[in-house]
Formats: sequence, structure tokens, C-alpha cells
Amino acid sequence: MDQAQQLRNIIKRGEQPRPVARVITVTSGKGGVGKSNVSINLAVQMKRLGKRVIIFDADFGLANIEVMFGAVPKHNLSDLIYQGKNIREIITMGPMDIGFISGGSGIAGLSNLNRDYINYLIQNLAELDSIADVIIIDTGAGISDSVLEFLVASGEVLLVMTPEPTSLTDSYSLLKALNRHPRYSREMTLIKVIANKVMSEEEGRQLFGKLNAVVSRYLKIPIQYLGFVPDDPQLMKAIMQQTPISIENPRARSSLAFETLAATLTGSTPAAAYHKHGMAGFFANMVRGKKFS
Repeated sequence: MDQAQQLRNIIKRGEQPRPVARVITVTSGKGGVGKSNVSINLAVQMKRLGKRVIIFDADFGLANIEVMFGAVPKHNLSDLIYQGKNIREIITMGPMDIGFISGGSGIAGLSNLNRDYINYLIQNLAELDSIADVIIIDTGAGISDSVLEFLVASGEVLLVMTPEPTSLTDSYSLLKALNRHPRYSREMTLIKVIANKVMSEEEGRQLFGKLNAVVSRYLKIPIQYLGFVPDDPQLMKAIMQQTPISIENPRARSSLAFETLAATLTGSTPAAAYHKHGMAGFFANMVRGKKFS
């Protein structure tokens, strides 16, 4: 029996049917486009729609989620792996009882784990599936190996971009790198684009059209337009106050846009092909093909 099959067997253990969370991975080709802000405000709006939401901060180089939530986590993924903490102990509660998990240095050390540690981690992540309806993974920006590993493991990816020319080129570069990854499957990965910091819906659609034109021509990757978030001075004020705009000013233009995006996501259930067995399955897919001692 190969290692990947052993991991799948761990996921299948326990009572049936096992609850499975919807895993949504938020990414960007470059920093500074508002990716973490999108993750947080989508979480707030989904919570208002009655969903149990947890954010997994997979950007171990920065602490954007905890800064914007104004909450410092006591534990992170490393404590789960190396200190014997369980999954509930490393969840920090933010506003509106939205939980978040800091990846910390635990993400960087995943490739060094042996099989026993991997099994323990997946068993804990399977419990996470039972306490959340939606898990939003906020990746690092750019095309590092760690970011790509998260993207190829995910069935549902939100790509955030802005009208800046560098954002367009970097978004294309990210998709190009993803397309070259040996474990990427275009049939099993749904990629949706969010146009952030635009002046209007028309500009958002035009921005998506530019990206879609080059992606369709050179990469043949299917991407979809999810929607837009307007450039809003109120949003920057909320960031400075370390409060999500959707909480600070629910009627702000950007808040209403996040409300629309969350409703669109919640109202559209991806086809079965894009579901990768919740968070436990997501991680099993992430470590698939790796060699463990």
C-alpha cells in the first residue's frame, strides 16, 4: 500500500458520513493587492449568512490575519505538530466568533515530518471539518513552492488582483507556474478571479477580460470572474483601526461588495469534482507524493 493510500484510509476512518468543510484558498500573484483583507471580509460575510467559518493563515512570513483581527494567537500549527496540542487548542477566536489558525513555522516544516506526525496531523484536521462549514486558506503572495503546494491541493481557488499592470503580469505568472506543477489538474481545480480596488464593476470585468485573454490563449486554463471590490477610502480607515470593514462599516461600498461576493460563493456549490474531502483531504492531497520516513 502506498503512502497516499494510507493517508486516504486515515481520512475514511470514523463514523460515516464524515462532515466535510468547504475549503477555499485565497491567493495573489503579488503582495499588496488586499488578499488577506478579502479573506477576512469574506469570512465575516459568510458568518452573517449562517456559516461556521475558520481562517487558516498560511502566510508564515507575515501575520496579516492576526493583525487585522487585533488578536494574537497563543498557539499555531507548530504547537499542534510538535507540542501535542489538539486542533481546538490552536484556534484563536476573532470578531463574531470567527476562528483563525496561524500556520507559523509549522508550514515550512511540513516536508520534514515523518509518517506518524502526518497521521496525527490529518486526524486532527479531520476534526476541524466537523466544527467548520467553510475554511478559508489565506496563502502567501507570489509563486513560492509553499504557495503552489497549497494551490494544487485546493479544489477552489480565489485569485485576487488589482488594476496595477504588475498585478496583471504577476497573476499570469502565478497561473503559469501552477499550470506547470506536476500535480495540478485543471479538471479538479476551480479558479475564480476577484478584481480588487477597481473604480466600477465595468473596470472589474475589463480587468478580468485582460487576464482571461492571455490565460485562454497561452495556458488554456479555465478561469471564472467572481466579482469586484471597489476602491474605498473607508476600507483603509478600517484597516488602520484593525477592524474588518464589514464590521466597522457594514454599509460601506466595499462591505456591500464583500456581501455580494460571499452570497455568490455561498449560493454556488462547486461540482463534486472540486471537493477534495474537506480540510483533512486537502492536507492529504498536499502531501501526496512526498516521501516520509
